[in-house]
Amino acid sequence: MSGSVKLSDLAAEALLALAAHRLRSGLTMLGVVIGVASVILMLAIGRGSSERVAESINSLGTHQLFVLSGGGQAAGPGGGLRGSSGTLPTLTLDDAAAVAELPSVRAVAPQASLQGRVVQGAYNRTTSITGSNAQYLGIQRWAVQEGRAFTEAEVRTAAHVALIGQTVLRELFPDLKPGQSALGQSIRVQRQVLTVIGVLAPKGSGLGGQDQDDILLVPLNTLQRRLSGTAFPGSVPSLLVEAQDPSLKAHARQELESLLRQRHRLAAGVQNDFSVIDPAALSATLNLVSQVLSVLLGSIAFISLGVGGIGVMNIMLVSVTERTREIGLRIALGATRRQITTQFVLEALWLTLLGALIGLLVGVGLGLLLNASGAITVRFTSGAIGLSLGVACAVGLLFGWLPARRAAELVPAEALRN
Repeated sequence: MSGSVKLSDLAAEALLALAAHRLRSGLTMLGVVIGVASVILMLAIGRGSSERVAESINSLGTHQLFVLSGGGQAAGPGGGLRGSSGTLPTLTLDDAAAVAELPSVRAVAPQASLQGRVVQGAYNRTTSITGSNAQYLGIQRWAVQEGRAFTEAEVRTAAHVALIGQTVLRELFPDLKPGQSALGQSIRVQRQVLTVIGVLAPKGSGLGGQDQDDILLVPLNTLQRRLSGTAFPGSVPSLLVEAQDPSLKAHARQELESLLRQRHRLAAGVQNDFSVIDPAALSATLNLVSQVLSVLLGSIAFISLGVGGIGVMNIMLVSVTERTREIGLRIALGATRRQITTQFVLEALWLTLLGALIGLLVGVGLGLLLNASGAITVRFTSGAIGLSLGVACAVGLLFGWLPARRAAELVPAEALRN
């Protein structure tokens, strides 16, 4: 073997050497396959989770504030326990009207909700029933796909009207043919018959993964007077507030808190009997959690890839031991130590490269299946795929170098005696 052997010849010899032990090579590659598939899948799941959180936050809007009844603190000034947010009727419709007059506030929608069974003919579904005013859809940036929204007059008179989300439409009106509409149809909630006047545009999943399209939207007075009743007339569990501009949201929050404390006659030092939630702050927290989760999942996957690399090194060391006489003969025939080193490094690279390509197919395939199931959002990026393949090749070089050097340092006479 002369010193002018081409790299392509050494690569071919390395591939033939691996093919001679197919089972062993396949089992060795299995560790790399699992590692690469894990890296690709975990990074894609982390990216998908981040995007899903961002989409959910964007669906809430950067201009909104949520005000909930109850302070969520441990105790009031007299030592009595104070209920958690949303449990005490400390907000009223008069509060909503006063907040709407603030200069930094564009609109306010008082809201209440319950879970109820909706019936249409032979079909029924338990869904979220939300009651609010005519400002609700505008604040939520929620379009009406078909029909119309209810008016303030219908809110005041507790009209028997409703808008339905896409999920409710699909479940209650499965027999609608092309060209037919649910508008004007009657549905029954409790003992009340409501007329469908609008179909909401698709909204998608919310922050907690809940289906936002699984909703029946009715006027607030319809909900409180006809469907649920209330022991505290004029009170509401929460307010949905829209700032004049996202840049004014912090100022709007300060004005809102000051106004409500004044209206609720809370002395200085007394805790609020309401809670204000800013979705933007929630977004930052959730994004941080999502990033930490992505790093954790990626780290575990890279550890798996490292374990696969150790398997490659072990098998290559075994291969060197088994092929001692062959190595000695090659050196005796003129093969240089560099050629011996290169051949064994190439064998390790073949193992990791083939394993990485199979792992890529497995990871992408599993990701597509998860996406199709709808259970998890998976987003593949060229950067993540390139990183996983690059790390796999680096693992092959790193863990193939030691066995290759050991093979190259064999003394021909001693190697041929073994």
